[in-house]
Amino acid sequence: MSASSHNAQGVRLYQQSRYQEALQQFGQALVYDPNDADAYYNIAAVYHRLGEVYRRPEEFPKAEQYYRLCLSKSPDHTAGHRGLAVLLVRQGRSGEAFQLMHDWMLRRPDLADPRIELARLYEESGDPASAKRYLTEALAVEPRNVRAMNALGHLREISGERELALVSYQQSLQFNPRQPELAARATALESQVRLAQTSPPRGGIAAPDAPRSLLR
Repeated sequence: MSASSHNAQGVRLYQQSRYQEALQQFGQALVYDPNDADAYYNIAAVYHRLGEVYRRPEEFPKAEQYYRLCLSKSPDHTAGHRGLAVLLVRQGRSGEAFQLMHDWMLRRPDLADPRIELARLYEESGDPASAKRYLTEALAVEPRNVRAMNALGHLREISGERELALVSYQQSLQFNPRQPELAARATALESQVRLAQTSPPRGGIAAPDAPRSLLR
């Protein structure tokens, strides 16, 4: 057995809602590797889940503790940042969540992930304009980042910018073709765009084709 195998077993148990057994496996992962950031994150996620599912707020401080331990072992752990931010927001500490992501972004200006996660927070807080801005910045940092492309495409689509959304999806598929759900979405969106381009304007009718010759 190894830390990774205990983590994998714990994840399977978590997916089966066997939370206490999952915690035991993640704890064993830390026995093998006390610096395993994924194990700390997994333990945090279990406590987070227990607090939400069973309405046990006393579990949330434990979740926060382990999220922060995860980030102390791996300062660029994306899931750790996301989990902690979600926990803070749901506790009414949105300012701390945004500060967490801003600090990460300032510390690692060379990474796209801090901007992607910050964009997510802005979208969830009802500010899609700021979300788009940070996703655009993320793509300036990492032009081939498919997560940023997909997120930007989603925001463009829900705001009615279907042609721009399609461009984002198509670019993402060029860099990673193995995204069947995105490919299906892009195909459906392309059909909508083509239909909109060929449909007559609302309130009018399509102009007839010009006659090939004059009537006699």
